[in-house]
Amino acid sequence: MPHQQERFLLTGRVALVTGGSKGLGKAMATGLAQAGADVLISSRHENELQAAAREIRSGCTTRVEYVVSDLSQRESATQLAAAAIETMSRVDILVNNAGTNLPQPIDEIRDEDWDRLVELNLSSCMALSRALVPYMKERRWGRIIHISSIMGFTSAAGRNVYSATKSALLGLARASACGQVA
Repeated sequence: MPHQQERFLLTGRVALVTGGSKGLGKAMATGLAQAGADVLISSRHENELQAAAREIRSGCTTRVEYVVSDLSQRESATQLAAAAIETMSRVDILVNNAGTNLPQPIDEIRDEDWDRLVELNLSSCMALSRALVPYMKERRWGRIIHISSIMGFTSAAGRNVYSATKSALLGLARASACGQVA
């Protein structure tokens, strides 16, 4: 039986972590790099990405790169997928972590806020997955991890948009897990 740590070796794999410059995203990117994966992180802020990439690299021998991307804009997801393929040659593991929250009572939600959060928290996950899955299918290996929230199952006052997107993300994950329909 393999040693417990050997089960999680990712040597030779490439991971893309959105929202990878801080918090959970940076922690996941660090863990993937420590497990041997080459890692590409993305977020909107280049200065945060530079610092995070340096920090992740400091304890690893794997390649760590970054791409600036604002996933609240639909075309950015397609551009990020293309940049990831160009920079890293492939993506084996996609961690859809980028997201935000803007608590507002239901009667105060502005259309532009709704649209921006839906795009970032949900649509970018679909668009990145859609763009990268064909490459994963071609290699017959790939993993997609959507980071949802307990707010996808329950909620709190003012968390209308956030909870809606995180619930929908769970549905996207379940449907995708069912596989391709011929």
